Amino acid sequence: MAETKDVKLADELAEDFQKLEKEISKKVIGQSDVVRLLITSLFCNGHSLLVGVPGLAKTLLVQTVSKCLGLDFNRIQFTPDLMPSDILGAETLDKERNLRFIKGPVFSNVILADEINRTPPKTQSALLEAMAEGAVTIAGQNYQLDKPFFVLATQNPIEQEGTYPLPEAQLDRFMFMIKLDYPKYHDEVEVIKTTTSHQTGEVNEVISKEKILNFQELVRKVPVADNVYEYAVNLVSKTRPGGEKVDKIAQEYLEWGAGPRAGQFLILAAKCNALINGKYSPDIEDVRLEAAPVLRHRIVRNFKAEAEGITEEKIISDLL
Repeated sequence: MAETKDVKLADELAEDFQKLEKEISKKVIGQSDVVRLLITSLFCNGHSLLVGVPGLAKTLLVQTVSKCLGLDFNRIQFTPDLMPSDILGAETLDKERNLRFIKGPVFSNVILADEINRTPPKTQSALLEAMAEGAVTIAGQNYQLDKPFFVLATQNPIEQEGTYPLPEAQLDRFMFMIKLDYPKYHDEVEVIKTTTSHQTGEVNEVISKEKILNFQELVRKVPVADNVYEYAVNLVSKTRPGGEKVDKIAQEYLEWGAGPRAGQFLILAAKCNALINGKYSPDIEDVRLEAAPVLRHRIVRNFKAEAEGITEEKIISDLL
């Protein structure tokens, strides 16, 4: 980070983040924490899982973010009859009876996987290779996806029939689980005013694709002090029942703890958060700020926790 070029790019990232927030606010009112986490995961080359009841403008939010970033956007509505080929694409016969691959909606920069828990595991797993490798394999042929590639999946928190909860292995692929709450009173008044009139807040591209890729590379270069690394690893270790550093609350209320990927994402998110706030290296506070969205979908409560109403947020808060 000592190089002048990197320092200049770091300053640009902080400035561009402010511009992004301002541009997104033309269409999306409030939800500043959600917007920050979405942009952070994109700059860290990660994916996010958004949990919220229907009607909270999840689709609008993702569309707006992709427009401001100058990225292609596709929305896939997950239903019980959705097939993997509906996501990835399939080989078909053309007029000359030759096999030709028709690309599916996954071939885009930003994918909104709407209500991902409404489709069976076979179809859910169709996204796994794309999310992990940035590529798709069809009939033995490997197809690279355009970069940057970002999956935002949504799921409904209300227990309903016909849903297939994501397995822990697939949940672990998501950098963040972002909880979307009902808007605050004043924000909701503004939303109703805006959406029931002729006001149209058109958004413009703020950052180019090339710049996003540069920012993703820059985040990796940010130096981190050993005590920050140790804090992140120690925090993750505290969640593991039976482990050498397990915390008392985790031992009592958790069935499973977070894996090493949690520590990786804690550090990456802390690096990006430091840059957003004009710092060139993260501190422990940056790690603490990202703890809930990184850990909440990586810890599994036991029966005692559920019976006593102990939430993931309560456990994470006590661990901090």
